[in-house]
Amino acid sequence: MKFVTTLRWIAVLLTFCLLTACSTVTDPAEMYKGESAKHIFKAGEQALRKGNYKDALSRFEALDVQYPLESDTEIAQLQLIYAYYMSSDYASAEAAADRFIHTHPTNPHVDYAYYMRGLSNYYQNLGIFERMFVVDLATRDLTQIKKSYIDFAELVRLFPNSYYAPAAHQYMVYLRNMMADHELQVAAYYYQRQAYVAAANRASLVVRHYQGAPAVPNALVLMAQSYRALHLTQNQKEVVEVLQYNYPNSQYVKDAL
Repeated sequence: MKFVTTLRWIAVLLTFCLLTACSTVTDPAEMYKGESAKHIFKAGEQALRKGNYKDALSRFEALDVQYPLESDTEIAQLQLIYAYYMSSDYASAEAAADRFIHTHPTNPHVDYAYYMRGLSNYYQNLGIFERMFVVDLATRDLTQIKKSYIDFAELVRLFPNSYYAPAAHQYMVYLRNMMADHELQVAAYYYQRQAYVAAANRASLVVRHYQGAPAVPNALVLMAQSYRALHLTQNQKEVVEVLQYNYPNSQYVKDAL
């Protein structure tokens, strides 16, 4: 009986905590009501410079809701992307960047929104552990990584002279290599389970779509080994010849044979 009473008190306490938490959530439309758009914006920028991202977010969100047509609001929407990103709220940063791109496609700083969308998509793929330690990301689901690559590729295509284009290109190289590694690991998985046709096809995909990636020679080796297991002598020979031409006297050739 005493145990049941304790459980009831815990339930009441949890309900009270939830109601209290909900009551502290303030609608952006109600915040800073007595302040001008200019004052809200300047206070938000000051909070951003000080690294007070929570206050910066609340002010920029309030400005966006209360003064949607003010000139500072468009800049505040860019600042929102950065504040979300620095708060590690990468999903909100991506959404804010995506919104800015579609709402202000001709803004002179829209390239920044593309860049931040790419970064936000990349970091959405990482948990706290992955951000703190070196982890082979090729072993993870690469949905966000692929979206990030598309974002950076779009930035480089649309704004080749952008300040952010060189960094975006470097990210593209890194992400492309990661995707190639992922495909190679899938091919190796099939090979280890003696699914040699699937292994050869997946390794061939790496060779065809990720030329220049570090995973390519290992993909060729896996193709040769899969063809050998399938007794496709001519296919194996052709792959070995490609390896001998591109990587003469290397371990890759020995492994393929």
